[in-house]
Amino acid sequence: MPRFHCPLPLSAGARIDLPPTAARHVQVLRLQPGDAITLFDGSGGEWAASVARMGRADVAVDVLEHQAIEREAARAVHLVVGMPANERMDWLVEKATELGAASIQPVAAARSVLKLSGERAERRQAHWQAIAAGACEQCGRNRVPPVAAPLPLAEWLRRAPASGTRLMLSLRTGSQAVAQAAGGADEVWVLHGPEGGLTGQEEDAALAHGFTPASLGPRVLRAETASVAALALLTLGG
Repeated sequence: MPRFHCPLPLSAGARIDLPPTAARHVQVLRLQPGDAITLFDGSGGEWAASVARMGRADVAVDVLEHQAIEREAARAVHLVVGMPANERMDWLVEKATELGAASIQPVAAARSVLKLSGERAERRQAHWQAIAAGACEQCGRNRVPPVAAPLPLAEWLRRAPASGTRLMLSLRTGSQAVAQAAGGADEVWVLHGPEGGLTGQEEDAALAHGFTPASLGPRVLRAETASVAALALLTLGG
């Protein structure tokens, strides 16, 4: 059944106009009045609904009953991502959402190719948030992971939440395997660098802020691949 993210107040018996993005998807799928769909607002669970009216640019739906269905990972894994360039960050956000990332924090490190600030940063954040919502529609998640505004790595380290186990993906000798380093923690923060990785100074700063070096094995993975591999280990196999 088609699923649509609808960040509006939903209640049984209500008739609502879908947001423009969802309405466009309904039209592309050529759905008709009476067709069943699923809505989720991101706050938990999902709503059965049916198409009530198809306009040229708008779609009205009838909201039916709420279903308390969750498909979240048992462990909350937050990614702190040294932003890869070009479309790789888009891919990372999509796959991280599918694999159950609890949140995504883009950061700019010394070796980052992608540098964002001001309106450009706001546009990219909104773009990535929309990718996360679309990935939730596809994979069945009912909670859209927040994609935070990009920050310099040093600034994020100063602001970092105190909760959870902190892991830094690293090739340092003596780094523990990711799953072993996470242990039985219910909440994990995973930091990794952009293309070229974190500098030694940045790694030292992360260690000073309580991060533990963790390894994904002997091979050097691309920045976006490292995120996906760590998430798979911690949300599917952890």
